[in-house]
Amino acid sequence: MATIITVSNQKGGVGKTTTSAALAAGIAAKGLRVLGVDLDPQGNLGFCLGVETANGPTVLDALKGVLPVQEAICRTEYCDILTADITLSSGIERTSSGPGECILRDTLAPVMEKYDYIIIDTPPALNLLTVNAYAVSDYLIIPLASDILSLVGLAQLKETIESVRESFNPGLKVMGILLTRFNKRTLLSRDVLEMAQQLASQINTVVFRTKIRTGVAIAEAPAHGESIFDYNPRSSAVKDYQDLIQEVGEAIHIKEVMERAKEDQ
Repeated sequence: MATIITVSNQKGGVGKTTTSAALAAGIAAKGLRVLGVDLDPQGNLGFCLGVETANGPTVLDALKGVLPVQEAICRTEYCDILTADITLSSGIERTSSGPGECILRDTLAPVMEKYDYIIIDTPPALNLLTVNAYAVSDYLIIPLASDILSLVGLAQLKETIESVRESFNPGLKVMGILLTRFNKRTLLSRDVLEMAQQLASQINTVVFRTKIRTGVAIAEAPAHGESIFDYNPRSSAVKDYQDLIQEVGEAIHIKEVMERAKEDQ
């Protein structure tokens, strides 16, 4: 059964898609089976992983039942992916006569056993697409750019997480807050880190040890159709994402061991 990780923050420009693509490509590079799911109508996850989405199947085709999910999946040199385009912005509202918070869970059910990890990229909004991602996920990762404005709105995010836990997915866990564009030498980054730690305690999570520094390679890699790890593995920011993948793996392993211990008691 796949472990599902959603990368989410309703604020744009905090590194959601870059983080999603890095997790998908980096985990797959370890020999694990990975499916990326793009729930952002901007469709940038596929672009970051070298997919040409024009006229091809998208995640909306699977969500609406136009295609079986197996036929909507694109194969890349890095991992498998369900791509998205602008039609997703309104299309999901018409896929169910009900509220539709669990459409994605039902859609992914036939391939859950095929993958070790499913990585979901979400739009910069707390809408039905985001709730669908939360409803199916084991873990959330919340990227947070190292500026004060990125902290705005996290209270609403907390409310959404709690609502999904109560209604659809009681096992949803926030793995951690990931600071991006981080510069430990600046007072601003240190202030944001302190506030992020306070917010993390309020949602029963942590700030990742790994902080993502600014790096031009991260911005350039998608234009070359390469993962950040292939494009420039020597970049400081790319090395940070390598460290993040290691930390994510450790966090999942520790949580699984603790849960098995509770079950044995």
